[in-house]
Amino acid sequence: MKFALFGISGINLGKHNLKDPRFDRADKLVEADKKTYAQVDVVGEKELLDADAILASNDSKADLILKDLEFVETRLGREPQPAERNALEKIKVVLENEKFIFNSGLPLEDLQAVAAHSFFTNKPISVATPQELESPEPFFVRAFAEAGYICFLTVGGKENRAWAIRKGLTAWESAGAIHSDIQKGFIRAEIIGFDDFIAAGGETQAKRAGKQRLETKQYVVQDYDLVNFRFNK
Repeated sequence: MKFALFGISGINLGKHNLKDPRFDRADKLVEADKKTYAQVDVVGEKELLDADAILASNDSKADLILKDLEFVETRLGREPQPAERNALEKIKVVLENEKFIFNSGLPLEDLQAVAAHSFFTNKPISVATPQELESPEPFFVRAFAEAGYICFLTVGGKENRAWAIRKGLTAWESAGAIHSDIQKGFIRAEIIGFDDFIAAGGETQAKRAGKQRLETKQYVVQDYDLVNFRFNK
């Protein structure tokens, strides 16, 4: 996924490992040749509208709101159709109350009425604390979750790896994050919940304790599930 920085300096652009402490705990319990974190791509302000989420400082979040408010006022001055005008008026109230469109709770029909427009605050925005600006790794983890993403794990053998997916994806959809062939040949998913895995002290111990479940392609993957996909090659 792609994070765009706004009003933040001192964070290098490019790929960053998503160093969630849960993955570190999992890696210590299962031996593997390699450890691979999920990654986020950090980009600059020029890519704000193309990014999946925005990372802002406390001082700069008001500028994002102002950008959207100026657009709304300009658009209202051009006599839009009734449905769009109604939606814009509601958005204006949200912005004037110094809130973001993304988590404002506006009805879907209002958002659809303005779907042709790109608003800065209609995507996830995470505001960094001063401490997070000094050490951004925890900030990346928090912003990742606030943007509606989770990870699942595959462990053992050649690699312990965290895979980034959108929250709410099914096992079949999640299989595609690894390889399209796994998705096409999907048979079932062997799942161990993260808490069960940690409590048991490892994957083998969790299996012995009866904590591994067989799930169909409709199963909705949960954050930090351990997943082993069975598929036809």
